[in-house]
Amino acid sequence: MGKGLLFFCCSCCILVLTIINLSIGPIITGRTDIEGTMNCAYLNDYYDKLKDAGASNDDLKYTAKWKKDECLRKKGMHNMEYTAFIFDIVIGFVCGLIGLLHLFDLKKDFVSNTGLIGLGCGFVGFVLTFVYIIFNGLVYTNYYDDNGIIKRDGDGIFAELEGDKYKCKYFDEEGNTHALIAKYSDLGKKQYNYNKDLIKSYDSDEVKFCKIGSSNSHSPGTIFVENICAKESYTPTSAAQFSYTASNGNSVKCQNLYVEEIESDIINKDKSDRFLTALILSLFVCLANIGLALFGFLLFRAPSDF
Repeated sequence: MGKGLLFFCCSCCILVLTIINLSIGPIITGRTDIEGTMNCAYLNDYYDKLKDAGASNDDLKYTAKWKKDECLRKKGMHNMEYTAFIFDIVIGFVCGLIGLLHLFDLKKDFVSNTGLIGLGCGFVGFVLTFVYIIFNGLVYTNYYDDNGIIKRDGDGIFAELEGDKYKCKYFDEEGNTHALIAKYSDLGKKQYNYNKDLIKSYDSDEVKFCKIGSSNSHSPGTIFVENICAKESYTPTSAAQFSYTASNGNSVKCQNLYVEEIESDIINKDKSDRFLTALILSLFVCLANIGLALFGFLLFRAPSDF
């Protein structure tokens, strides 16, 4: 296969994959609450103000610093999703069109310049797409929308009884409430989407009387998941707390604590899949940009090899 044909194939690959990315990108399609107007400058100034007032890095690690980093990374992903995708569309179309003309023996005296254009476009496309991949990966694995969903296992459990205490399954360290929230990368799992078996299991007494709401659920309860998991283990305030009366009249202690909220649609899976698909396709676009730059360089050095 000639270098010219490979040059054309790389251009087409960039164009086609980026068109797909434009149709599924989580930010471009509006599937998240990430916006380009996020005021990161204010959060950065607030963080600096707290630092100047004597707050340590440990004090701000999961509060002001976390919010500042979140804003910068989310806004960076927002800007790069638009920038990288638009540039890749232009790069793929321009280089593909020029390559196609040469394949039909038109403008063959322009091959050297075409190679130089491909080299430059491939390099720029690779850098922009690679930066987008980094931002996408950071946001996908570390963050969530403002109305965060409490993390739980496949049965809806967030804490288990160990001795006389309930141990939180997803506790990280004191102050890190973010560890209790499902990230974008978690949202594709069955417990965060419509699941017939999970919904059916919530009708049992074990779950029905052992459910705890989150602070986002507007639950009428006085204690939330965040209160229970503020520390690694939670000790009930009384013997009756987290206990219920079974059908036989006996008092039963909850062996597990379940998250009250349960999903009735698959919006979360769609959101997570869009992040992951855009990330994977962008990796292939990166490789195609490397190929475009490589074959562009070879054509620039030896135009007769087209």
